[in-house]
Amino acid sequence: MKSMTGFAKVEKNSNGVKATVEIKSLNNRYLDITCKIPRSISSYEMEIRDLVKNYIARGNVSVYITTELDETIKPFNLNEKVAVGIYNSLVSLAKKLKIKSQVTISDILAFPNYLLVDENSQYDVDIEWKVVKDCLTDALRKLDEYRLQEGKNLYQDITNRNKKLQAILNKIEKNSSNRIEIEREKLRQKIALLFESDEIDENRLQMEILLMANRLDITEECTRLHSHLKFLKEALKSREPVGQKINFILQEINREFNTIGSKSDNAEISQLVVNAKEELEKIREQIQNIE
Repeated sequence: MKSMTGFAKVEKNSNGVKATVEIKSLNNRYLDITCKIPRSISSYEMEIRDLVKNYIARGNVSVYITTELDETIKPFNLNEKVAVGIYNSLVSLAKKLKIKSQVTISDILAFPNYLLVDENSQYDVDIEWKVVKDCLTDALRKLDEYRLQEGKNLYQDITNRNKKLQAILNKIEKNSSNRIEIEREKLRQKIALLFESDEIDENRLQMEILLMANRLDITEECTRLHSHLKFLKEALKSREPVGQKINFILQEINREFNTIGSKSDNAEISQLVVNAKEELEKIREQIQNIE
C-alpha cells in the first residue's frame, strides 16, 4: 500500500551537466502528470511520462526539471566577421596612437562579443538527457520510498479500524440473537391486554409474528458484513493499487450497516451502528490518500 502524497528532490552533476529534479504528488482520482522541463530535452517528454508511470499509478504528479550546462559542452559559433572587425579597429587605433606593438589574439579575446552562443547549434543532447534520466529515476525511487512509508502508516490505521468494525459487528449479532423471541413475547402481552375477554386468533397472531421476524432479522446483513470485512482485510495486503477497490468495499459495508440501523428499534444496536459509521468515515478519509 502506498500513499498518493509525497515530495522528492534530487540533484546530479555529471559530464558537464547539472540536473535538478523535483517531484510532487497529490491526491487525484486518476493519474495526471504535469511536466516543466528545459526546451533542450523537450523531445524526451514522453519518455519522462513513461518513467513516472512505472512508479505511480494514481495521483496528481508535478515534475520540475532544470539543467545547467558547463561551458565546455555549450554550443557556440565563432563570429569571424566580428573578430576581423575587432582586429582592424585595434590596428587602426594603434596607428593613430603610434603604438608599435602588434595586435594579438589575446587583444581580440578582450572583446567577448566575437563568440556568439547559438541555441540552434547542434550538440550532443543525449549527454544532457542521460544525466536528467538518472536524476529523475533516483527522484522517483526516493518518492516511492516516502509513499511506501506513508502507506504503511495508513495500512496500520485502517487495519485497526477494520478490527473495530468486526468487534462492533460481533456485538450487534450478540444483541440481536434473542431479539425476535423478546419482541414475540412483547407482542403476545400487548395482544393479551387488548383482548382480555376475547379469544385470540392464533393464526393471525402467528402471521404478525412472522412478519415482525422478517422485519427484525438481520442475519443476511451480518453475513454479508463478515464477507465485506474479510475482503477489506485482504485488499489491504495487496501489492497492487487498492484505493478505488477499498472505496467500493466501504460503500457495501456502509449499505449493510444502514440496513441494520433501519431494521433496529433497539437503542444499543442503533448506537453500535452509529459507532460503525464513524469508523467507516475515518477509513474513507484515509483512503483518499491511498494509491
